[in-house]
Amino acid sequence: MNTADITADDLIALVRAYNPKTNENQIRLAFDYGQRMHEGQYRHSGELYFTHPVAVAAILTEQQLDDATIITALLHDTIEDTKASFTSVEEMFGRDVAELVDGVTKLTNLQLNSTETKQAENFRKLFMAMSKDLRVILVKLADRLHNMRTIKSMRPDKQIQKARETMDIYAPLAGRMGMQWMREELEDLAFRVLNPEGRQSIIRRFITLQRETGDVIQRITGDMRHELEKAGIEAEVFGRAKKPYSIWRKMQEKEQSFSRLSDIYGFRAITNSEDECYRALGAIHGRWRAVPGRFKDYISQPKSNGYRSIHTTVSGRDGKRVEVQIRTRQMHDVAESGVAAHWSYRDGVRTRNPFAVDPVKWVAQLTEQLDSEEDHEDFLEAVKLEMYADQVFCFTPKGEVVKLPRGATPIDFAYAIHTRIGSACVGAKIDGMRVPLWTRIKNGQSIEIITAQGQTPQVTWLDIATTGKAKTAIRRSLREVDRARFVSLGRELARSAFEQMDKTATEKVLRTAARNLRLADVEDLLARLGSAELTGREIVQAVYPNLQPKPGEQIDKKRAVVGLEPGQSYDRAPCCEPLPGERIVGITYRGKGVTIHSIDCERLSAYEAQPERWLDLRWHDGPHPSVYGATLDLTIGNGAGVLGRICTLIGQSKANISDLEFLDRKPDFYRLLIHVELRDIEHLHSLMPTLEAESEVAEISRYRNMQQPKQGEKGA
Repeated sequence: MNTADITADDLIALVRAYNPKTNENQIRLAFDYGQRMHEGQYRHSGELYFTHPVAVAAILTEQQLDDATIITALLHDTIEDTKASFTSVEEMFGRDVAELVDGVTKLTNLQLNSTETKQAENFRKLFMAMSKDLRVILVKLADRLHNMRTIKSMRPDKQIQKARETMDIYAPLAGRMGMQWMREELEDLAFRVLNPEGRQSIIRRFITLQRETGDVIQRITGDMRHELEKAGIEAEVFGRAKKPYSIWRKMQEKEQSFSRLSDIYGFRAITNSEDECYRALGAIHGRWRAVPGRFKDYISQPKSNGYRSIHTTVSGRDGKRVEVQIRTRQMHDVAESGVAAHWSYRDGVRTRNPFAVDPVKWVAQLTEQLDSEEDHEDFLEAVKLEMYADQVFCFTPKGEVVKLPRGATPIDFAYAIHTRIGSACVGAKIDGMRVPLWTRIKNGQSIEIITAQGQTPQVTWLDIATTGKAKTAIRRSLREVDRARFVSLGRELARSAFEQMDKTATEKVLRTAARNLRLADVEDLLARLGSAELTGREIVQAVYPNLQPKPGEQIDKKRAVVGLEPGQSYDRAPCCEPLPGERIVGITYRGKGVTIHSIDCERLSAYEAQPERWLDLRWHDGPHPSVYGATLDLTIGNGAGVLGRICTLIGQSKANISDLEFLDRKPDFYRLLIHVELRDIEHLHSLMPTLEAESEVAEISRYRNMQQPKQGEKGA
């Protein structure tokens, strides 16, 4: 049925199909009220605007949701876009519906602070809405699904923006809530916008494959039914080709072409009981060879969103690998509806599905470690880690099961048990064997944490930990260490930063800065400034955003790198000569401080086996003086005055020449190295085209010397 043609009677019929006891009058009243409020409003496609809320309500009927959610869908844009108010909605439809409609409105309308924090703020809004009533998110997801289905009527730039947001936020969220069908459709619709050529290419290959091999799905489905009937198992079996985006993602992850990709088909067997699930698994493995490492039992170890199923991959007909999911009908209902199963109705009665997750507990579990994150960047990182990660199951020495994201380490395990155990961790054993803390945990392993009194978290743990909970606890602990010293140093740095701008760092000014940067208090602000998590410039701009730096105000070379311990010295590696603005990493040397390299430096491969020596560093934002050496490799014509013109161009670009080194002299050309002192990488990028434009310059490139000795490096 075309959503534009759905009437109030049609919608009521859709609800009555699963809930005969529905309050027909309320739904009809909501339909009429919404239609009246949106009268005269049109969508980009030219359709009446009210067709959109009706379509959203129709999508939610597919999930067999309660009346309140259906009515909310019909009214979800009324408070935002019409003269309707919270009070009028409450009077007509009750407090529950009014709060749901208001929740969806706030979710849409909450203002974003800046472009840098946009995605983090989007996540914050989502979790804030979820914490009140998860049905707000169900309506918002259905709203986004219909908008994506009708996205072609939007401007191309808007289409790309909405598609990216869908791919980054809404699709993973639908997956995390257990609504896999919605995740797949949202991903495919976004993929259609973001990479239409890639999608069409995969569809064309599917058609070619079908032409060559015939209907593989029908043949394998028939084989499976035969095997299950032979074993006396009553089951519903069906198969499908995986969605284009799912195939594309697998191709990227495994770096394989379509022709080499094995598991492009998926099959499901729906049985009557849990016992029959395991019998069905035995029958399938008895007929087809199981693929090692591709078996997961989510029945005995369910996912946190209630998902239960057995997953196995077998080599089927013609050697084709296929994924098989085996579950009961009740498990299948939860797998299709996810957390939404909590509100679903069947025959007028709330379904009592034993596998449906209590949404309140689920949200509490999801947001536990996220509440304490104040920084946008940290919050975003923590959320993405929790939302996108698959899970592994491991055991405590007592046999208790602990769920962790794939790629988790003993550090994550320790913090999952208790923050106190995590902070006191000095080592770990996996299956009785002592292992380094950066070891990746695998399914079914037993983990034992070794603790010691007086141990505190190390900075390097941030690179080892993978869960949001562990990273948050480590950062908090690191901030507490030497906090008094950092506060004292931060106060001096703040005074200096404000004085440079002819301002005074009064207590009130600092309080304002802390508030604008969303920090707890002045002490927290000063501690972060003293530990180089914030710069003086950032704090000044938080109070005086339009204040321009005085000419000559530049970042001291001694404080140019963020992430070093107080008093820790650094050298720039002579092999790659990293410049401010480039991504950098530090390598520690006993008794010699830290040598910083560009992230793409070839010499870093020599330290791959020594991760404990790596430091995550970055350059301070802001203007740097022209004191950072870089080397240019030039081939120039041997003409009169050529070298002089090149030196003049370098001087005009506000760069200093520290040395000239001739490598090769030919009758017609010279090759030489020019050592220049620059501000940052942008300075280099503006200088090189200037020199290249000189008619006598044949070639120019940035010179990197990879022949330097590896020990005792000293840079500029």
